[in-house]
Amino acid sequence: MSNKVEKDEFSGTDTTGHEWDGIKELDTPMPRWWLWTMYGTIIWSIGYWIVMPAWPLVSDYTAGVLGYSSRGSLERQLAEAEAAQAEDRALLLATPLEDVKDNEGLYQFALRGGKSAFAVNCSQCHGSGAAGAPGFPNLNDDDWLWGGSLQDIYQTIQFGIRSDHDDTRLGDMPAFLTDGMLEKEQINDVTEYVLSLSEDRKDTAAVERGTQVFAENCASCHGENAKGNRELGAPDLTDAIWFYGKDKDVVLRTIARGRANVMPAWVDRLDDVTIRQLALYVHSLGGGE
Repeated sequence: MSNKVEKDEFSGTDTTGHEWDGIKELDTPMPRWWLWTMYGTIIWSIGYWIVMPAWPLVSDYTAGVLGYSSRGSLERQLAEAEAAQAEDRALLLATPLEDVKDNEGLYQFALRGGKSAFAVNCSQCHGSGAAGAPGFPNLNDDDWLWGGSLQDIYQTIQFGIRSDHDDTRLGDMPAFLTDGMLEKEQINDVTEYVLSLSEDRKDTAAVERGTQVFAENCASCHGENAKGNRELGAPDLTDAIWFYGKDKDVVLRTIARGRANVMPAWVDRLDDVTIRQLALYVHSLGGGE
């Protein structure tokens, strides 16, 4: 390595004095356009610091002379969107749910809003396509625990199921084994009976015994014909549609330990327009009555 500065004989440019293995480094100046671009970005950044929020402080930030913020911009956009929807929102509030379909424009407004609200608030449990999962109802079919009319769906969304709201829908599945109401053998027998309502079972003796157990302990909620009771949220046990699954172990566990899933009340979380939109959207999925 050499520290001798000299002029390169081929390019006519001075060297830096650095040399490695006979290779000398040229002290070629940067192109003028590159330097002016760099100076321009420096000047632009200084201007940006002045007019826009830029520097974090201990408990705040420099707001800039324009006072711009992305939060403020979002709030303005939301306010503009709400103002644009004000007429439809007022009309949706004033129109009975059953009559919304008669106004195609209003109905489409409700469906679009309901679909958006469903994705944000409901899809986490019911799935993005509302097909549900074990313990979370499929909203596309016509099997409804609490009723599938517009008013039924609206009420369920408003006050929830076993929520902390005073007007929530209530109906618990008792824990027959845990609470000592039935013996293990009786739990097995009534499980066989319940499964026999929608499929053939080999243990006919257990099914026969379970028939009596069901009549004495389960018919008061599910009905003598096991068709369910929407007033209590008791499911129809004859349709082969299973809330938690149809395996014998799952059904047996349900009877033995009970079930008490909770759906939150949305009346204090969403405005009434959004709840109406959700009710109309869910009703439109194919299973509404």
